[in-house]
Amino acid sequence: MARKKTALTPEYLSERLHSFDEHLELAERSAATRTQYARDLRQFIAWLGGAEADRGTVLGYKEKLRREYKPASVNAKLAALNSFFKFLERGDLRVEQISIQRRAYCSGERLLSIEEYFRLISSAEEAGDAQLALIIQTICGTGIRVSELEYITAEATERGEATVSLKGKTRQILISSKLRRKLIEYAKRAKIRSGPLFVNREGKPLDRTYIWRKMKQLCAAACVEPSKVFPHNLRHLFARTFYKRHKDIAKLADILGHSSINTTRVYIISTGREHEACIDCLGLVN
Repeated sequence: MARKKTALTPEYLSERLHSFDEHLELAERSAATRTQYARDLRQFIAWLGGAEADRGTVLGYKEKLRREYKPASVNAKLAALNSFFKFLERGDLRVEQISIQRRAYCSGERLLSIEEYFRLISSAEEAGDAQLALIIQTICGTGIRVSELEYITAEATERGEATVSLKGKTRQILISSKLRRKLIEYAKRAKIRSGPLFVNREGKPLDRTYIWRKMKQLCAAACVEPSKVFPHNLRHLFARTFYKRHKDIAKLADILGHSSINTTRVYIISTGREHEACIDCLGLVN
């Protein structure tokens, strides 16, 4: 006899949100992902009003998202919903994401250039913030995520290699000789003999919000658009610079910790101007 399915009322869905968050934490999903999923799911529950979630309401919600959001945002919200339905053992309610044709180039409005990157470092140094200047170089010089900065420890610096364990995966991060020297000098000045190098006054690793805010404060002095200045853009700059030099997307995927090369492709997309130069080089127009 088939088991009767639980009615997915707004009240029931709200009650299960906490358990779902615990499930995501055990699956080693990042705090940022869990926060975004919770926000998207609360949005869906609020949209339901007093109605139950069924195939019809989910498809209706998808259509509403299509009208109000860009395709990438729609897919992000549907990913949260699909993951929640899987957790509830209601795979019958999962819906297809919107198919998006991958662009061969981007506008370049949010891409940080090498010149802008070095201006940010100079601005941090001129402001007397040696810690921030080195954080920027550490993220961009290794390609790590800002959440992985805590793995840059005194011990890792001595070895010249950091071991990052995140999302159920472990990978080794090489610390170049130039960066290693800077980190060793910083550790000596800060009198840090063990553990993470970049910590607050209480000795705890700096969080992404603090680093994001401090980077934004450099924009005016560095003459860089604020929309380009955030920690993850340093990782993108590392990826584009590495690929431009070596043309090895498989190795880059390993360095960045990507399971799929398709994810890595997003990081190395060229600007419209660079794409135009590539097309012009073909010499197919007189």
